[in-house]
Amino acid sequence: MNTAPSQTTSPIFRAIETLQGSLPWGSFLDAGTGYNSLRWVSSLETERWAAVTASAGMARTARKAAGERMRPQDRVLVANWIAPELLYGECFDTVLLDYFIGAIEGFAPYWQEQVLTRLRPHVKGRLYIVGTEPYVLEAPDTKEGRIVQAIGRLRDACLLMGNGRPYREYPASWVQRQLGTAGFRVLEVRQFPIRYRERFVNSQLDMCLKQLEALQDPALEQALRDRIESMRAEALPYARSEKGLPCGADYVIAAEPLGPEHHALSLPPYRGGDPAPSAEESRDG
Repeated sequence: MNTAPSQTTSPIFRAIETLQGSLPWGSFLDAGTGYNSLRWVSSLETERWAAVTASAGMARTARKAAGERMRPQDRVLVANWIAPELLYGECFDTVLLDYFIGAIEGFAPYWQEQVLTRLRPHVKGRLYIVGTEPYVLEAPDTKEGRIVQAIGRLRDACLLMGNGRPYREYPASWVQRQLGTAGFRVLEVRQFPIRYRERFVNSQLDMCLKQLEALQDPALEQALRDRIESMRAEALPYARSEKGLPCGADYVIAAEPLGPEHHALSLPPYRGGDPAPSAEESRDG
């Protein structure tokens, strides 16, 4: 089976295809599936694929993305990776975490540092992690960056007041450290500078408006609604311009499980006399 490139227009998915090179995709796990990722995965020459999401609504959306390309051996599962029995004993040649670590907060809060260890037994070959460098807590030095940050902070505030949970993005440096702890070695890291456009502005601010339905304070609701529309009016001219709203970057990390050859070298054979006493033996003497 070859790995002929798909027809995707996503620079991130194209980069993953380049990193995969001539390696077959084989069995494929989309560990946190969505419309875009499964539309891409289902277009690849795989032996089979499994797609997991904790959201029943997202599962329906993902199935629509796969459409007629979904074969009898392919599966969309509604499940949470906290469950130890999920895909127990199954291993995949290729595993994709597409904006997955940042989304965990909505389904398994405070579990981010466990997810790579949880997934390690399921990764036979390549692991690809896609994420966004955190931008909500940074201090941008451009007007456009400050607008993007303000939209992110307003979105998160509305989610919290509407009894939701914001995403918690993690930098590529954090992910690389966790990969080492979980028993992977990093092969390559690629960055993709972001230019946010009109779709980002409207989708994030429309999400804010939806959260207002849960508020029980008409005055607060109106104040937030005014702020949301003020933010939209400020951001859209930039988003619609040729330059857009440049801020931050997405990243792709390619990794693979550590093999015996990647671990510390064994000690050379001892070549003389009686072996040295251990520290405990020395203390006993």
